Amino acid sequence: MTSPHNFHIPVMGVAYTIDTPLKVAPFGIDSVISLVDNVLLEKLRAKYSEKFNLPYKEISQKAEDYMSKRITAYLDMINQLTTEKFESFKNNYEDKKTELIDYFDLLPDSSSLKQSFKEVIKKNVTDIKEWLHQNMVMGSIDVNIMTKVDKTNYDKNGEALPQEYNDAHAALRGYANSNLESSLVLSAGMSPRLYSYIENFKDFYPDENGYIKKKIILKVSDYRSALIQGKFLAKKGLWVSEYRIESGLNCGGHAFATEGYLMGPILEEFKKNRAVLIEDVHNILIKALELKNKPIPQKALPMRITAQGGVGTHEEHQFLLDYYQVDSVGWGSPFLLVPEATTVDGETMQDLSNAEEKDLYLSNISPLGVPFNSLRTASATTKKIEKAKKGRAGSSCPKAYLVSNTEYTDKPICTASRQYQYLKLKELDEKNLPEILYKKEFDKIIAPECLCVGLSEPAIITHQIDYKIKDNGVTVCPGPNMAYFNKIVSLKNMVGHIYGKINLLKKNYRPHMFVKELNLYIDYLKNEIEGLKTPIDKKKNKYFKKFTENLNAGIVYYQKLFSENKSLMSKTKDNVLKELHYSRQRVAALLEEIQELSID
Repeated sequence: MTSPHNFHIPVMGVAYTIDTPLKVAPFGIDSVISLVDNVLLEKLRAKYSEKFNLPYKEISQKAEDYMSKRITAYLDMINQLTTEKFESFKNNYEDKKTELIDYFDLLPDSSSLKQSFKEVIKKNVTDIKEWLHQNMVMGSIDVNIMTKVDKTNYDKNGEALPQEYNDAHAALRGYANSNLESSLVLSAGMSPRLYSYIENFKDFYPDENGYIKKKIILKVSDYRSALIQGKFLAKKGLWVSEYRIESGLNCGGHAFATEGYLMGPILEEFKKNRAVLIEDVHNILIKALELKNKPIPQKALPMRITAQGGVGTHEEHQFLLDYYQVDSVGWGSPFLLVPEATTVDGETMQDLSNAEEKDLYLSNISPLGVPFNSLRTASATTKKIEKAKKGRAGSSCPKAYLVSNTEYTDKPICTASRQYQYLKLKELDEKNLPEILYKKEFDKIIAPECLCVGLSEPAIITHQIDYKIKDNGVTVCPGPNMAYFNKIVSLKNMVGHIYGKINLLKKNYRPHMFVKELNLYIDYLKNEIEGLKTPIDKKKNKYFKKFTENLNAGIVYYQKLFSENKSLMSKTKDNVLKELHYSRQRVAALLEEIQELSID
């Protein structure tokens, strides 16, 4: 049974959705837990065990395979607590009537389930309880693994451990061994090693009825990538149950920019090729299952297409559902202002509510070298700069999840670490650069910050966890869409906003999500061009021209879409068309600049 809602809450950072299912799954809302930080998961398990009088035995770092065991234990606990809360709604109608009414009030007015409930509550208690057990659905407790978190780990003697003990593999094993019946969201690109490792766990395979206990969701940014990854997994007998399409730039966290491919045309391609995608991948799956002597599903398995990234109005939400026929829409950043849904400390939540467009930017703070959507006023960023000015640049790197650099060492270290930044700044000092150039290089070196600690800190503060790492501050990674929300609100009001019952947006202007993404890409390309130190060579010229061609193709697509569909986005159509004309002029100006800078 699927969620009664047509939206979901994606993973956000490390801490922000770490216990979100416990808060929203009893109300039928799907959400995603990040599995990147086993230390935080273990500390939270201890906190929740104490709060709910559950037996707790610490899983020490000295224990064999402690990372995966911590993850399994935490997920099993969250599943237990969430299920108990949900079951109490159904089993104790008289005592939990308020919660039950809240469950159904949150649903869209068009929901047939909501209408049925209104009729059922007129009946006797026995009939109500029976109906509730047959019709109520708990939200899914999904998990996320970022595929890039796969650095080699070492034992206490400094010996390299086998690859199955890296963070991503351990997280996968931890989820696979849990009792959850949900989905694994894989993000940050294809990882053949990790994908192949999934073959080892029976819960990911379908039975003859097509039931899969643990489903696979791929976060993708284009159709071609989805097809390649889907076929790769199908050859191993593994089915992708959902392709989660995310905007390359109009999203939170790490931003994986495409070569100017825009969300609208990408969604159109999925819409047109959905049946072909299912058929092609399913045929490969059946052959693989036969070779493995696994059960063969009697019919084609269901495949969901969902979308997320910059959605901010009910009109946009409904547009994605109706026109592109997506199965669910992801709402991320706005939920950072909902204490009933996410884990955000008070100071950060206030900073987010005050944030304007200028405060939200694509930064270089990620040690992975991937652009990262950030908030300028985040406490981790301000503290990082203050420490660097005092000669203490960098972090102590207590968790080392994102180590990757071997410029100065044999074993990888993190570019946000004190060790790396000390060596890099020392090298910079020896160059005796002019002050302006020195400042530019200095800022570039100290830009990376400790995401491992900063993204975990909100849970440490909110749950008052005793932690030895102090004064690092909070890192927060909202998408650009955060600028248009300025109120801390209840879960009921945020869901009401999604379904068009109320409007939580600021009264000042907000661009359509497709226009916003388009201009983010134009800004991105502009910065790429301005950042060049030399004239554009043939390779770079080819890249830039392809980028502008894709942007122009996207603009033409949008102009046709909004011009020819008279009923489409009627409230914002005129503004969209005007802005598309202006955006086309911006692209033309950039193309002229590229031609002027190009080497013949």
